Amino acid sequence: MNFHMLALVVVLLVGLEQSWAASCVVDSFTVKEDFDPKRYAGKWYALQKKDPEGLFLQDNISAEYTIGDDGSMVASSKGRVTLFGHRDTSITTNSDNYWVIDTDYDNYAITYACRTLKDDGSCEDGYSLIFSRNPRGLPPTIQRSIRAC
Repeated sequence: MNFHMLALVVVLLVGLEQSWAASCVVDSFTVKEDFDPKRYAGKWYALQKKDPEGLFLQDNISAEYTIGDDGSMVASSKGRVTLFGHRDTSITTNSDNYWVIDTDYDNYAITYACRTLKDDGSCEDGYSLIFSRNPRGLPPTIQRSIRAC
């Protein structure tokens, strides 16, 4: 990942972290308005992750989102993991609480997931990922427009 991409990701994650610090109750997060699951469905590649403590997938993460017959969204994720000291590739699926904070559907998505919700509505074990449709990262025009915000 080049320096400019890394700087962009750090800025996005810091901004995301500051917005969450204002209110730790997950139902108060600002999420993508009028989210369209059909446009979001498909393959995404993780560019960066935040707070991955316990995140099973270490790197080379990709996720395929599909819409089930009942209208629910299903995710299947792949990535590199370490099992018993040996690196391996694995597929994992889970039922984490998941929010799309922002996306343009064609280039990037900023997400937050929570494995365990506390009684007060805050997250005990959460993580965020920045995704791109392109495994090589975000196009320069998207990087510039995000930096301008």
